[in-house]
Amino acid sequence: MRRGSSRRQQGFPCCLLFGRWGIGGTTPHERRTAIAEAPRINDKIRAKELRLVAPDGSQIGIKNRDEALWLADQLGLDLVEVAPDAKPPVARLMDYGKHKYEQSLREREARKKQTRTVIKEVKFRPKIDNHDFAVKRRRIEMFLDEGDKVKVTMMFRGREVTHPELGRALLERLAREVEDYGEVELTPKLEGRNMTMLLIPNRKRRSRAKRQQAATEAASATDD
Repeated sequence: MRRGSSRRQQGFPCCLLFGRWGIGGTTPHERRTAIAEAPRINDKIRAKELRLVAPDGSQIGIKNRDEALWLADQLGLDLVEVAPDAKPPVARLMDYGKHKYEQSLREREARKKQTRTVIKEVKFRPKIDNHDFAVKRRRIEMFLDEGDKVKVTMMFRGREVTHPELGRALLERLAREVEDYGEVELTPKLEGRNMTMLLIPNRKRRSRAKRQQAATEAASATDD
């Protein structure tokens, strides 16, 4: 027998090449779990008896599946299995398409309300001139006004690091000049050749801006 044919006959088990359940490695149980996350609706419901709930949440009672489907059809609604593990399973009459749309809107609004902490960084040198200092200060004020934290880094080169008090004085000056927009959360700290300071948005200013925005939106809605 030739060596090549022997090697081909021995081969490797498919599970070593592609995983036990094929490419991707997902098991039938995992696929069933993913499918089961969506509720059964209408003729996908398998239970013969259901505890039926009206669209307003009131109890209709226990009905057989065919009767519940007939009632849903008469009302122009869907029959949605909301508690499949109950005895008997609970199903509700609803407009499932509208329900999914409203749910997506609620989730989108919830994501908008989540606070995302963004830290911007602005770098300085101890020998920065007044014009560049003012440009960087305005950039920091803009970041703080938008609700972002700002990490201010003072970079020392060569023998500059032997005079950290110069960098500290600049950072303290910066903190004073932006105090209407932000406040110091972490005071200047020297780490290696860099000195860092962390600024956070001025809470009072942010609260005032939110109230003004809410008032503007309310006035606009009234005008409409």
